[in-house]
Amino acid sequence: MPEPTVHTLDIILPLSASEDVEAWKRLAAKQLRKPLSSVHDVRLVKHSIDARQREIKAQLRLEVSLSGSLPEEPLIKPGLTAVPAKARRLIIVGCGPAGLFAAMEAIKQGWRPILIERGKDASARRFDLAPLLRQGRVIEDSNYCFGEGGAGTFSDGKLYTRATKRGPVREVYETLVAHGAPRRILIDAHPHIGSNLLPNVVKALRASIVEAGGEVHFQTKVSSLLKTTDGKRIAGVATTGGQSFEGDAVVLATGHSARDIYQMLHQAGLRLEQKAFAVGVRIEHPQPLIDSIQYHYKLGTERPRMLPAARYSLATKINDRGVHSFCMCPGGFIVPAATENDEVVVNGMSLSRRDSPFANSGMVVTVEPEDTLPFRKEHGVLAGVAFQRALELAASKAGGGVQKAPAQRVPDFLRSKVSDHLPPSSYFPGLTPAPLHSLLPAFITERLQHGLHLFEKQMRGYTTGDANLIGFETRTSSPLRIPRDAKSLAHPELAGLYPCAEGAGFAGGIVSAALDGMRCAKAACQEISPRLSRAPSHLA
Repeated sequence: MPEPTVHTLDIILPLSASEDVEAWKRLAAKQLRKPLSSVHDVRLVKHSIDARQREIKAQLRLEVSLSGSLPEEPLIKPGLTAVPAKARRLIIVGCGPAGLFAAMEAIKQGWRPILIERGKDASARRFDLAPLLRQGRVIEDSNYCFGEGGAGTFSDGKLYTRATKRGPVREVYETLVAHGAPRRILIDAHPHIGSNLLPNVVKALRASIVEAGGEVHFQTKVSSLLKTTDGKRIAGVATTGGQSFEGDAVVLATGHSARDIYQMLHQAGLRLEQKAFAVGVRIEHPQPLIDSIQYHYKLGTERPRMLPAARYSLATKINDRGVHSFCMCPGGFIVPAATENDEVVVNGMSLSRRDSPFANSGMVVTVEPEDTLPFRKEHGVLAGVAFQRALELAASKAGGGVQKAPAQRVPDFLRSKVSDHLPPSSYFPGLTPAPLHSLLPAFITERLQHGLHLFEKQMRGYTTGDANLIGFETRTSSPLRIPRDAKSLAHPELAGLYPCAEGAGFAGGIVSAALDGMRCAKAACQEISPRLSRAPSHLA
């Protein structure tokens, strides 16, 4: 029997009818100019909500068959073929999304990936969050930033990306589904896994890599690069524990918080470049307030079942600097993302249900390299890192230690007034009233104040006294770029070294980091394979 012809259609329905399959069929028949009786089967393949008007609507993409049942959706399986033990070795530093997807790409290219991660595996890492949350004690190589899965593992798992031209986004989603992510991420316009589900997905990715012949080494911290005798090519890495890992190429996928890696490269004389980044605060509202603003109903009304916790995205430019929301977490929590004990850094996360009573988002201002000039004389190209660190130290001091964060009611920040009390917050270590307006550099404070006034006009009620500003959000992206050749993707001064993803300044977020990891691994394997034998490199 021949396969039925499948039509792909986009339809718009009122929210109340968006789950009504018969309504799908009626609109499909109308678009195809066929009688309703001829619509045999329909399937939802994309779903988004349009809440711009008072009447909320759902935008749906359907597959429609007029001549029989639609083909069953294919089972999505990992599909890695094991590599031989003597295969060429790709050393991958960092076990975040870039590192994990680089490892899987290496296996597809017939190489054996050796993943090196300073932190612990996802299960052990979870236990190390308890002393951070309850005692304010940072375990410096195992926290919200470091460990299996990278910063994304316990920081939400948002998958939305605009990086559709950078590679096969659908392949990334399908790989995640094959390893336990909900199939819904293939449908939702703003897919999200959740910090409660993502650790198991990450562990399953690691299992696939190991089963196919890869290696994963946890609690293994890179301290230096190994080079060939002529000094022109990388030959592997050495670790603080005295181990050496030799390979034919190295993918550096360490994330934006591995500041010691920047220092290591700088001391080795490799070129680094300053780049723009953003810093600011976390803004936290009651989620019902954001729901009422975004969904156009009176505060106190229960959110309809079919509507998810509302999200938002805000952006403007003030005096040549961007001011924007960042990593918005509906129904989420604010968490301590410090990597050292004398600093306070905040970030946001959500569980898969997104059912916390709070909404939070970064609210940040662009920092250009020229804004870090006061740090340039002492720190050189690392001035941006020093700028971030100064804010993190100030936040720790103002918060009073043990990861308490300085905070201010939004109206008080707008009036440059210390708050005499603070609204409830999801931030577990606790908040301390503090003058964020004077702790932040003036160019950031002034733009944040101006930006919040503008955003109030877009979202009436946004600057409510029930909202907190919590300091500081400093790890939005790397303040440095580790340069690479546009064509080969290798560092221009050291052959075989492939700077990758967020830590190298080339990606932001889980999906774009995964895509960059795939690109770098493929570039390394294909550039090296034609001309290197399997013989071990001679080390300097």
